[in-house]
Amino acid sequence: MTALEPGSDSWLDQVKEDIIDPERPIIDPHHHIWRKRFNTDYVLEQYWNDTNSGHNIVKTLFMECRAFYDKDAEEHLQSVGETKYIADLAKQSKADMQNQAYIAAIVAHTDLTRAGDSEELLLEAIEQHKLSSNGLLRGFRQSAARDKRPEDLFIVGSAPPYLHGKESFRKGLRIIAEQGLSYDSWHYHHQNLDFLDLARDVPECTMILDHFGTPLGVGIYRSCKDEIFQQWKEDITEIAKCENVYAKLGGLAMPDNGFGWHKAERPPTSDEFVKQQQRYYMHTIECFGPERCMFESNFPVDKLSINYHVLWNAYKKMAQDFSEAEKQAMFYGTAEKVYSMRD
Repeated sequence: MTALEPGSDSWLDQVKEDIIDPERPIIDPHHHIWRKRFNTDYVLEQYWNDTNSGHNIVKTLFMECRAFYDKDAEEHLQSVGETKYIADLAKQSKADMQNQAYIAAIVAHTDLTRAGDSEELLLEAIEQHKLSSNGLLRGFRQSAARDKRPEDLFIVGSAPPYLHGKESFRKGLRIIAEQGLSYDSWHYHHQNLDFLDLARDVPECTMILDHFGTPLGVGIYRSCKDEIFQQWKEDITEIAKCENVYAKLGGLAMPDNGFGWHKAERPPTSDEFVKQQQRYYMHTIECFGPERCMFESNFPVDKLSINYHVLWNAYKKMAQDFSEAEKQAMFYGTAEKVYSMRD
């Protein structure tokens, strides 16, 4: 018998579950759209296959992923191509939705450090993103992820050293904050204290911590997961004291987190997922409070490890002891507030 390829539809289809609380409205505040990555496309067809798989996904936020750039544009405007492409796709998703989810907001990419050498170029880029987004632009993400052993990682962050500490970057954050735009941060666990310093220094900017600060569990980190977890807990406790920071609950099924599901014979059930990851979720919710937390899918990256409907079942199991108001915040309200996703 030929082994199924992890992440493929046939591999994912080995685990199917009844939908828990199927009527609960959900905003998925973190997914990507791209072509030809991980040997597959993830565009509207695949997006709808996942969001229509049983849970009541009402609307979603597209997170930048360096796709669809306009390589013919000036360098500081190339990422506007992604925003324009997604804005057109969002318009199509809403027109065709028929009780399907639609893309209701965009977090784009631009190099915020341009504020140091040429504030004018940064302001031009921001303005072009706004004009190209059809009113959907909510913020920017510039990855700070950088590790000393990139060869060990499945998805390599290639940020410059100590991006969060650069004054040019912090100046860029202040500029987008003045325009009512937020900042999403993707970085690794050993960079959490850099992010903490950033959040304290630029309190006027709304910041969203993606993927729990990405605790790594491969390569040199494989044998010290418990030590990493203990330090991570302390870091999250301190970060949560910054009232300008919100937490996304998800993104821990990436291969680099070290749970190994992307190499397994079959994906995890929701119970297996909860057993392995609940401690990260519960600590973060305890520190931030439900009103500053939002569940995210991080698809199709986490699709390498788990089925979309199984993932949201796991989230609902983890949230089962919270009040209705707290559930509403984590599944819908926090994302709606932070990203201004009201119709």
